[in-house]
Amino acid sequence: MLHDTLHALLTELARISALPLERGETLPARAYTDEAFHRLEHDRVFRGDWLCVGHVDQVARPGDYLRTDAAGEPLVVTRDQDGHLHALSRVCRHRFMDILPPETAPEQGSLERLMCPYHTWTYRLNGEYAGQLAGAPMMSKVDFDRAACRLPRYRLEVWNGLLMVCAAPEAPPLAPQLTGLAERLAPYGLADLVVAYTDRWDGVPANWKVAFENGSENYHHMGTHAGTLDVLVPGKDTVVDESDGRWFSMYTPFAADAADAAGEDGAPMVGTLIPGLGARQLSGMTVAGVFPNLVMALLPDSVTFVRWVPTGPVTHDALVTVLVPAHAKRQPEFEAYVEASRRQFEVIQNEDLVAVRGVQRGLATDPAPSGGRFSHLERPLWQFQRYLAGRLTGAAGSAA
Repeated sequence: MLHDTLHALLTELARISALPLERGETLPARAYTDEAFHRLEHDRVFRGDWLCVGHVDQVARPGDYLRTDAAGEPLVVTRDQDGHLHALSRVCRHRFMDILPPETAPEQGSLERLMCPYHTWTYRLNGEYAGQLAGAPMMSKVDFDRAACRLPRYRLEVWNGLLMVCAAPEAPPLAPQLTGLAERLAPYGLADLVVAYTDRWDGVPANWKVAFENGSENYHHMGTHAGTLDVLVPGKDTVVDESDGRWFSMYTPFAADAADAAGEDGAPMVGTLIPGLGARQLSGMTVAGVFPNLVMALLPDSVTFVRWVPTGPVTHDALVTVLVPAHAKRQPEFEAYVEASRRQFEVIQNEDLVAVRGVQRGLATDPAPSGGRFSHLERPLWQFQRYLAGRLTGAAGSAA
């Protein structure tokens, strides 16, 4: 039976999610601190829905693998010799060792079979046999069903080049839920881009929703990023698209003098342009998100996608992947571009971390309801509440 605090939180979530945008309210503070609420999110959101774990470029060739995690589960995404992708548990069926431990195994690589480093049990990677036990040394004197011993498989969809996995067999397919967003993102050709670099911030002391909500609106540009992002893409000029369901999008034109802006070291703000973009894409930034925890920033030269992964009620990891056109890597200035991009992103991230940590400190005081309202620029947060209510409460009228 749900304890009183959790029941009250879910009741409040159902009430808030039913409000129109003009009367939208921030979630109660305990939705960002309560242990039971966090566990329910883990079960019904992160284990019950589709999550992004990477990009197809990270497993581009037969034999490639990508070590990743989803909903607290150690996973590996592999591409077999026929070009098919598989998402498998990394937990060995013998004594539950991580088959690709971060201490010794690269995050990406190539292999013919998975081999557990503990007792060298091996698993196949091809076709219908992906995950099936292939070898278990010195086990001839015991009785067990080798054919039935296999790594659990997870559902996997490739959506616009992004690797999406799901632990819930009953969850509906993802792509039909994102048709409208796919149309908006089509000019960028995400599936044809390649990974320029990845980065991560581990153990951020804030609930994952605080960071996701921060990344889902440009209203904070004028405060948090007054001397950086707001100079290039002024938050006040953002137009948020009307959408429903599990995605959002918005567009911000570049400031009139953005072309004159550059980093302190004079580094160029734009690298190799993504081919085929129209005037709209070349003249501004699109931000798009897929609930529960994926946000993309799409620029003329790159696409950055960020995932915020909960590690506890008041901690999360932030995972960043930057995509660029394939031919950008062949340019002589590519390494300089990557270095400049990393520095620029670190500045923005550090500004956001001040805000994210500051909000979490405020939430920790268990404040009374704010009495405030959402700006029209915070429509994605209002949509996110409806998504959460649908997942956690099944509230009528909430986005599922």
